[in-house]
Amino acid sequence: MRTIRVETSAATILLTEAPEPKVRDRQTGEIAKDAKTGEALMTIGVVYIEDGESSLVKVTIPEGGVAEELALGAPVSLPGLLARPWESVFNGQQRHGIAYRAAAVTSAAFPNVAGAAA
Repeated sequence: MRTIRVETSAATILLTEAPEPKVRDRQTGEIAKDAKTGEALMTIGVVYIEDGESSLVKVTIPEGGVAEELALGAPVSLPGLLARPWESVFNGQQRHGIAYRAAAVTSAAFPNVAGAAA
């Protein structure tokens, strides 16, 4: 399926779940690896806020792209954020969704809001 670049410049993104290893196989505990580089993958939870609407989103990031100074509830930046629609059949039932992946997660500043008190 096609990968879609997500434009985040007008969005506020807040970290809601700390980075943790992405598990590939829950039975064995095997950690997911990037298919091209072999680097371990991590997941984070964020709330993505844009145009007065918000969504809770899980994002996959290579382990080397996770900044150390991240704080829960703080704004973050997700350079190279991509969305990829997916479909699968599990136990005879069709499932579908959108997988998100970024090159990194770094600390960001809260956006300036026009008319906000100084």
